[in-house]
Amino acid sequence: YLSPAELAAMRDAATAEGRSLKVNSPRRDRDPRDAPADIAPVIRLKAPRLGDTIVGDLVQGDVRVANAELDDLIILRADGTPTYLHAVVVDDHDMAITHVIRGDDHLTNTFRQIQIYQANGWALPQFAHIPLIHGPDGAKLSKRHGAQSVTEFRDLGYVPDGVCNYLLRLGWAHGDDEILSRDEAIAVFDLDGVGRGPSRMDYVKLGQVNAVWMRRTDEAWLVADVERRLGVAAPGLAVLLPMLKERAKTLVELTEAARFLTTRLAPDGKALAALTADGRALLAALAPDLAACDFSISGIDAVLRAFAEAHGKKLGDIAQPLRAALTGRLASPPIDATIAALGRDEVLGRLAELARV
Repeated sequence: YLSPAELAAMRDAATAEGRSLKVNSPRRDRDPRDAPADIAPVIRLKAPRLGDTIVGDLVQGDVRVANAELDDLIILRADGTPTYLHAVVVDDHDMAITHVIRGDDHLTNTFRQIQIYQANGWALPQFAHIPLIHGPDGAKLSKRHGAQSVTEFRDLGYVPDGVCNYLLRLGWAHGDDEILSRDEAIAVFDLDGVGRGPSRMDYVKLGQVNAVWMRRTDEAWLVADVERRLGVAAPGLAVLLPMLKERAKTLVELTEAARFLTTRLAPDGKALAALTADGRALLAALAPDLAACDFSISGIDAVLRAFAEAHGKKLGDIAQPLRAALTGRLASPPIDATIAALGRDEVLGRLAELARV
C-alpha cells in the first residue's frame, strides 16, 4: 500500500545516504484488516530479515548474500499481473525444471528467486551461472566488437557447426580437443569444464575453427549457399569447390573466390602485369587448341602441356596469363580445373574479349 509519495521519500533518503534503494514495506507486520480500502495494492514477498540466502552454484560455487541486503520485492503488480522474478519461478516449477543454466548477469536475481521458491515450499532447481563473453579488449561484448546475433554470423559466412564449436569451446574445456561435432559435444559435455572467468571473443580463432568445418560441411550445402550469395547459379562450382574451400575461412571468402565463375572480373594489378604483349600473343595462339579440346580436365592439361612444349615455354608461362585472363586474378585453383569449370563457351568468349581490348 505504499503511495508514490512514500516511495519517493524512501528513494530520496537512499540517495542522500549513498545507498541503493531497498523497499521494506512498513505494513508487512500489520493486520490485513487495517489495510486502506481505497488503494489497489501490490503484493510483496515478506522476505526474511535474518541469516543469509545461499546459491549453491554448479559453476560459481556457494555464493551468499545477507538477507538484510534484500528487500520485500513485488511479486504481483496492482493490476494483478506477476513480475518477471515471480513468473519465472512459477513457470520453472510447473515445468519441473531441474537445472537453470544462464549467464552470470542473472546471479543477483537468483537470491530473490530462491526466496520465492522457499516461500512456496518448493524444491530448488540446480543453478549454474556461466560467465559472459567479452570482446577482445576485455570489455563487455558489444556491437563495436563485431557480430552478436546468429543472423549476423550467418551473413558473415560462418557455418552453423563452426559457430557452435567455437562458442562451446570459448567457455568450456575438454582436454586438448579443439574440434568437436555437436553429437560429440553432447556426449562429453559437463558443467565441471565450464570456467568461472569471462572468455574473450577471438574472431581470428573463430575463423580458424570455421575453416575446419567448411572443409567438413556437405558440398551440396556449400554450393547452394554460395549460389544464394552470388544470386545466380554457378554450374562449374561443384568442380572447383573441393579446391576453393581449402583456402577459405568463411562462406563470404568462398563466394568471392568463386565469383569469377559467374562474372567476368576486371583484372587486378597483378593480373594486368601478367597480361603482357607476349602473354596475350600466347593466349591468342592457344585459343584454337582449346576450342578443339574435349574440355575434360585431363584433356585440357594435355593441350596446355603440348602447347607449352611446342612454344618452348614452361607450363607456368602459359598458366599465369591464362589465369589472369579467365579469372582476373593470379590466385585460382589449378588452371585445368578452372578451365573445365568455366566451360568451353565461356573460356573462348573471355579469350576473345581479351583479344579485342
